[in-house]
Amino acid sequence: MGIQWDRSESDWLDAAGGGEQGAGTPQLHPRHTVCAQRGAAAPADTRHRGRAPRSHPAHTLPAPLPTGSSWTRTPSPSRTHVSAGGCRGLLGVPVPPPTLCSPSPVCVLYIQRPGSRQWLEFGRTEVIDNSLNPDFLHKFVLDYFFEEKQNLRFDLYDVDSKSPDLSKHDFLGQTFCTLGEIVGSAGGRLEKPLTGVPRKSCGTIIVLAEELGNCRDVATLQFCANKLDKKDFFGKSDPFLVFYRSNEDGTTIKVEVYDWDRSGSHDFIGEFTTSYRELAQGQGGLNVYQVVNPKKKLKKKKYLNSGTVTLLSFSVESDPSFLDYIRGGTQLNFTVAIDFTASNGNPSQPTSLHYLSPYQLNAYTMALKAVGEIIQDYDSDKMFPALGFGAKIPPDGRVSHEFPLNGDAENPACSGIEGVLEAYHRSLRSVQLYGPTNFAPVVNHVARAAAAVLDGSQYFVLLIITDGVISDMAQTKEAIVNAAALPMSIIIVGVGQAEFDAMVELDGDDIRVSSRGRVAERDIVQFVPFREHVAAGGGAVRSMARLARAVLAEVPPQLLSYMKAKGISPRPAPPPHPPAPWTPPAP
Repeated sequence: MGIQWDRSESDWLDAAGGGEQGAGTPQLHPRHTVCAQRGAAAPADTRHRGRAPRSHPAHTLPAPLPTGSSWTRTPSPSRTHVSAGGCRGLLGVPVPPPTLCSPSPVCVLYIQRPGSRQWLEFGRTEVIDNSLNPDFLHKFVLDYFFEEKQNLRFDLYDVDSKSPDLSKHDFLGQTFCTLGEIVGSAGGRLEKPLTGVPRKSCGTIIVLAEELGNCRDVATLQFCANKLDKKDFFGKSDPFLVFYRSNEDGTTIKVEVYDWDRSGSHDFIGEFTTSYRELAQGQGGLNVYQVVNPKKKLKKKKYLNSGTVTLLSFSVESDPSFLDYIRGGTQLNFTVAIDFTASNGNPSQPTSLHYLSPYQLNAYTMALKAVGEIIQDYDSDKMFPALGFGAKIPPDGRVSHEFPLNGDAENPACSGIEGVLEAYHRSLRSVQLYGPTNFAPVVNHVARAAAAVLDGSQYFVLLIITDGVISDMAQTKEAIVNAAALPMSIIIVGVGQAEFDAMVELDGDDIRVSSRGRVAERDIVQFVPFREHVAAGGGAVRSMARLARAVLAEVPPQLLSYMKAKGISPRPAPPPHPPAPWTPPAP
């Protein structure tokens, strides 16, 4: 029996999986997996997993997973330390006679909830007495979500009384940023100017972010069992193990042994306890465990055990997080591909999906901004290739499925998301919407770029926004299968009211995409219908926030799956360095 067990966040998990999530059960996280495999020494099928309550051994357990399968958890945040590491060149405070003295600054952190415009105070640093160049020690603990735009605001005040009312103190300046902008900066260090005081230079603030130092080791264990009690009238037992954390600190581990029954009435064989310290010693006398059934032990004076379980091997390897790679310098390269087929309708008419209203954003613009404004924080040069497909393009009117929105075939990159939007708007005025709806050319376009950088320093994300039924399904499947071996993810947003059954097939959540007998190495496609997130109401801001969460949640685990498959470890993050001493600007 082989078990791969994630010990992340210092929590031991129920390695059998299944069961209800009760109080004290760790939340599920995309980087955690629990695997069960049939080992060479296993006397019975060990694929079956589940939680059997102590008082109800016949409790129906979840259906067994296939041998060697993994259990991927739902996304949860990374706990992140954010600190206003220091400020340089703060405003002096006027005092009579007309002179300036050094302020006693405090930094106040405000946050915005996703889809809201309201700023909420999150916390304050300590006050640094009489300093134009303070170094703050206080750290704020925030939950970091890659798939959300987490807006932050840092305000500086000069504290000159004990009043908690900030209006009683002098305002020194402020800056705005996103949490993604901080963690996406080199080494998680972002330096920004302070503004907000008219006609004054307010100095700069250095904001730092680091993931909390949790244990992310994965322990792989292999067990065998001997002479377990027979629970079936005919034949031997079909045993499986259920692991429990008995203490909050995880020092004691309880293991229950069951005989699996197809009906779900699994028979309790016995139990034993161990600890991580004992398991870490590997194969040996300490790790041969007596499986004891407490009821049988009470009834039978000569009872010894109901069999034994022996640890055959124990190994531990590090399980790096998405932020480990980002802090180590991995860049996300974002490319957008927009559908210019005639089924979108005449762009000059309000009924068109491409109609540019002066009063509201069209679906293409909303999808592009929702995704792009998050991903841009992880790309240092903010240059984004933007492509179109399904249109007749000037000067000769030929149909193209891979044309640059900026008109430069040699360099289709646009400056920032605003640059992409400008190129998109210009293209609407210069091309003729046509067809068909072919994806393969733009997938292959990004795949060629990804194939040139396989060392983990860059990861490519392609956003395809489309309204129609795909026309080149076979070619697109082949392109996806090829791209699955590359550092690449594909996001498809379906706009309009078309049926998107083919897109669901490309998504590959249930059945991995295949082409000509080849199955994609990884699931790299995420499809989301735009209408599901608009229908929930709340206006454009909330719709964009919901859409971004839906389409971006799979990017971190997809990046990790590529790095793990290729054996690429994150590069060391640059060592933190203190803010440089402030020097006044030259007159």
